[in-house]
Amino acid sequence: MTPSGTPAQDFVSILDLSSRDLVRLLDVAAQLKAERHLADQAPTANVLKGGHVAMVFEKPSLRTRSTFEIAVHELGGQTLQLPEQFTVGEREPLEDVARNLERWVKALVVRTYEHATVLALAAAAPTLHVINALSDQEHPCQALADLLTLREHWGTCRGRTIAFVGDGNNVATSLAHAAPQLGISMHVASPRGYELPARVVEEAARWACDGAQVRLFEDPREAVTGADAVYTDVWASMGQEQEAAARRLVFSPFQVNSALIGAAAPDALFMHCLPAHRGEEVTADVMGSPASVVFDQAENRLHTQKSLLLMLLS
Repeated sequence: MTPSGTPAQDFVSILDLSSRDLVRLLDVAAQLKAERHLADQAPTANVLKGGHVAMVFEKPSLRTRSTFEIAVHELGGQTLQLPEQFTVGEREPLEDVARNLERWVKALVVRTYEHATVLALAAAAPTLHVINALSDQEHPCQALADLLTLREHWGTCRGRTIAFVGDGNNVATSLAHAAPQLGISMHVASPRGYELPARVVEEAARWACDGAQVRLFEDPREAVTGADAVYTDVWASMGQEQEAAARRLVFSPFQVNSALIGAAAPDALFMHCLPAHRGEEVTADVMGSPASVVFDQAENRLHTQKSLLLMLLS
């Protein structure tokens, strides 16, 4: 369900789900995680039997590709791997690609550079379920795993605060869309010129509950002070490699290290969507500390994406 209450056909953004269905998706994900040991005896083992899910990845992927492939197989379906050239639109228009695929497969998982690519594919094929596995603007599948991880460690999320330190990028955007719907406030600390877009702050406020809000900071220590979790991401995302050297200079004061973590709540969690560049956005001691839940986040990509597939396809 979207925030407006209409059924969700695609998952391009966190905002394609209502707060109620977001919670339901997380509940089902937790159940799927608990039942995974049942393997082919699990209640959902044959839900997608005879069905196919196409996947096209312009960007390299370990977690997203692996977890979507496993999720489809554990639900009884099969995956179809497509060459990345089909999202470029040179061989044939994106619209034609989508309209062909909707005759053969149940869903299309897309990991791409331009968010417009995902939107075009979703608009072209009304019966094809398009899932955004990452674009330059949003990373909604990551946010689902993040929320499941926080629920596992916190139980009740209402009244908690996450401090996101770094670029106001796609990961920060989807987390800002998701966390306030569960009553979690978000502090985003970024260098000037790299802030979370104002549009995203407005969208987050529109669907926030229990007084949760998104606030922007230029001082990372101020953002982290008292926070229940500290989250960071790489300073230069895929496609920004030519900016890496310049970004290191700009973002170096925003490194998450033991001194910065020390300003957070005593039992604060450390989060990262991975891959991490130890010694840049985060120090090795923080990554390897007992507070780090980064591999819980990675594991939960499987369970939340499995739940997402069930919600869209079954």
